[in-house]
Amino acid sequence: MAKIQMKNAIAELDGDEMTRVLWAVIKEKLLLPFIDLKTEYYDLGLKSRDDSDDKITYESAAAIKRLGVGVKCATITSNQARVEEYNLKQLTPSPNGIIRAELDGTVFREPIFVKNVHGTVSCWEKPIVLGRHAYGDVYKNCEIKTPGPGKAELVFTGTDGKEIRKTIMDMKGPGIIQGIHNLDNSIENFARCCFTYALDRKLTVWFGAKDTISKIYDGNFKAIFQKVFDEEYKAKFDEAGIEYFYTLIDDAVARVMRSEGGFMWATKNYDGDVMSDMVASACGSLAMMTSVLVSPDGNYEFEASHGTVQKHYYRYLKGEKTSTNPVATIFAWTGALAKRGEMDGTQDLVDFAKKLEKATLDTIEDGYMTGDIARIANPPAKKVLNSWEFIDAIAERL
Repeated sequence: MAKIQMKNAIAELDGDEMTRVLWAVIKEKLLLPFIDLKTEYYDLGLKSRDDSDDKITYESAAAIKRLGVGVKCATITSNQARVEEYNLKQLTPSPNGIIRAELDGTVFREPIFVKNVHGTVSCWEKPIVLGRHAYGDVYKNCEIKTPGPGKAELVFTGTDGKEIRKTIMDMKGPGIIQGIHNLDNSIENFARCCFTYALDRKLTVWFGAKDTISKIYDGNFKAIFQKVFDEEYKAKFDEAGIEYFYTLIDDAVARVMRSEGGFMWATKNYDGDVMSDMVASACGSLAMMTSVLVSPDGNYEFEASHGTVQKHYYRYLKGEKTSTNPVATIFAWTGALAKRGEMDGTQDLVDFAKKLEKATLDTIEDGYMTGDIARIANPPAKKVLNSWEFIDAIAERL
């Protein structure tokens, strides 16, 4: 069989642990037999990033900007236990945080629905698209552990030498201090990405923050979103029959739990991190959610929205075939391949990506699935498969 040809490469960002193992299996069984796969490969495994002092992470981000499309495996963000486990030189920063900052993009996450997996929120009939700001907040923070009493201050020194100074707290004893920031330009791009994506999908947009408490920080998000909407998007939204509104984040959470879905929920960086996992879990599994980073200048990075499945990896190292769900990782590849085909005018590559997604969902709907979704499948699974068996079952249908 003649393989599908790619005109241009995509940036391939390999990762860690169980997802790295399945990454190779997916390529071997579902991609390479059908596609003359063209990628620029970057090893973003934890040791590789540490050895290069994260140079390879920045190189991979530059490749996405140059090629227009990237696909990323799940990666470890180290803590002290990981430093000891992998004998690292230092605590490594989040590779996702670096890539998101370099692309100044917005992350869009959406549950993958299948007919025989019913989520725990019964009123959700349509997917909820999470639009997550991908810059700043706690992911670019500065922290201090203070040893004793003292004054904590927030200081800004302008390029003209003028200083703004505020007292955070007269601390009576040891404690902790955290400084976070954001940029007006990044917030504007976040708003534009959300409104443009929503127009393309014909989705109403909700944006939730906490300006009643964080009157300046969250208030700035609220004001910028409204300004960008009023000046650039309101007429287009009216024509499309969709709307935008702001609400407090706690009200948004309450409304989400009573909604039928079918809208975009725009969130600040940390809120999106937490709420996307909540939506994914409520819909069935963290491994049943797509994730794409979209930059304002039209570059795309597709990834699985879950972690590296550490516990399964330790069992794999002992020789066990685990039932780890690879669906989100498969859909990261299909998203990237479809976008590459769309950009290059290669329709057979787009068609292949759609067929691979259909084969994956058909396998589950036929009753053959991994353990995480077998626990909530109705009707019950005909057979619970390990990851390798599941990928083989997809390959048979493909």
